[in-house]
Amino acid sequence: MTPTRQTAATNDGHHFDIAAYCARVGYSGDLAVSADMLRALQAAHIAAIPFEAIDVLVGDGVSLDPAVIEDKLVHRRRGGYCYEQNGLFSRALEYIGFAVEPRIARVLWGGVGDDQFQPRTHMVLLVEAAGEQWLVDVGFGSAVPTAPLRWTSEIAQDTRLGQYRLMPTSFGRRLELETDGGWRALYEVLLEVPQREDFEVSNWFTSTHPQSPFRRNLIVARATRDERIILSGSELTFRSVGHDTRKEKLDLAGLEIALREFFGLSVEPRWRSTLAQLVLRS
Repeated sequence: MTPTRQTAATNDGHHFDIAAYCARVGYSGDLAVSADMLRALQAAHIAAIPFEAIDVLVGDGVSLDPAVIEDKLVHRRRGGYCYEQNGLFSRALEYIGFAVEPRIARVLWGGVGDDQFQPRTHMVLLVEAAGEQWLVDVGFGSAVPTAPLRWTSEIAQDTRLGQYRLMPTSFGRRLELETDGGWRALYEVLLEVPQREDFEVSNWFTSTHPQSPFRRNLIVARATRDERIILSGSELTFRSVGHDTRKEKLDLAGLEIALREFFGLSVEPRWRSTLAQLVLRS
């Protein structure tokens, strides 16, 4: 079903161009609220819009203004990180008619011990569909779930690129990914309903603090139907459905080609000195 309106106001009061968004993610299916439609749109978004934080790496920072995000990810065909990705996806879902609630999560991915606390720096969505609540995330880089996950279920849930489960914690629910026969924690979603200012603070920290991983390294990722494509520094990784992994080390020219061919990102002149330094460090 093609939308009859080109734009409409979402819950934040900003107008949203649903036709341009659907064209950007390559979605031409029905826009009626359903779990199947949610699943299809999430897969299309993740495959089309890469996870990236190049603006953070080069010191430009990240704006949470809805119009700026839409212009960057939709019209300028850039990628973004969690606040941008899930912010954009939330507005698309609200336009369609889904009930959406944002949540803040504490990232655990990266080998942090159980007795150590990372800042609350990740944004996810809780979405109502088919009489159930679903955890939806299009902005967690190399391990992003490729389908909605039943929020209240503790059993393993299959997606085309891995099994996930949600386990109860003292503060909310912990998302885990099955890897090598065990379960690895991605993040803990907090039950507390956040305010807009909470995301402003966590985005400011993530985009400016020297200890933010995005200030120190190039991280770009995209999940297609059959594989995850991950660029970390100057190393390009392809991880298939069957968990076969192939890695390539890139020079500066190869890095620019990979950004363009695998992630749809044309290297801007102001990026080049930062990318060159990154290759020299690798």
